[in-house]
Formats: sequence, structure tokens, C-alpha cells
Amino acid sequence: MTSAKHVKTALIDLSGTIHVDDKIIPGAVEALERLVLDGALLVAIHKARYYRTNDGLALGPGPFVRALEFATDKTAEIVGKPDKTFFLTALRQLHARPEDTVMIGDDVRDDIDGAQQVGIRGILVQTGKYMVGDEIKIENRPWALVPSFVDAVDMILKSKR
Repeated sequence: MTSAKHVKTALIDLSGTIHVDDKIIPGAVEALERLVLDGALLVAIHKARYYRTNDGLALGPGPFVRALEFATDKTAEIVGKPDKTFFLTALRQLHARPEDTVMIGDDVRDDIDGAQQVGIRGILVQTGKYMVGDEIKIENRPWALVPSFVDAVDMILKSKR
């Protein structure tokens, strides 16, 4: 990880970061609330209600986005991903600079590499679809590798001190 720098914007991949399947990762909602109370905007990738798996239908991010909106009393801004255009558009819409932004996610390619291609620092969480060794699968290693979203938020908030 490079030196800590204050984060003004956090992009968060919900699936595998905040929840895995229909189970919320312990402490994740409270960690998100701490970020929002610190002034972070709530941005969601999309609000799909469900998606199809080999075992049938599974909850999509929509119900979790709604729950997070309720928990934080904020309305999420909905955007798309994972290419450079997504990240550049998100930065423009949020009036954010890449050097002041982090992307927190469990997918080293779609979340982390995509963000880092435009100068956003990537924090890879070891939950969801993360597999041991994912962090070395991309040319520019993640800015940080942490056990969970809660640890990512702790790291971000500590960098302000």
C-alpha cells in the first residue's frame, strides 16, 4: 500500500463487499454509515432486483441498495461499470478527482484494475469472489488488500487523522 492520503470519494462494489449472496457481511452496514456520516456520497452500480445463477434466481444489488439507502437516509446515485468510461463518468458526476478517490471491491479486474486504470486507488477486499492470489493477477497491484469492507473503511477514516 502506498502512503495514506485523505479520501473524499469512495466507490463501493456491493456484491461480495457489503454482502455475499443474501447475507450482509458483519459490520458492513455500520461501516458504510460511518463513511456517510463522514460526508461520503452513496453511489451504486445498479439496482437490479435479481440475477440468474446455475441454482436459479439470486438477489441482485437492488434490495441491498434500498436497504443501504434506508440505513443511511440517503438516495444512491446509480451508475454503470466496469470500463474506463464508467469510472471517468463517475468522477465527473461526483466532481471528484482520481487522486482523492478509492474503489472498494472484491473483483480484482472489474473493480480494482478498472479503477486504477484511471488513477483511482483500488482497495481489494478478501470477501465475495476474492480468491487467494487475485491481487497479483493485474499489472498494477491493488493499492491495498484488506480482509473486509469494514477494514477498508477503518483504513480510509484513519488516513484523515
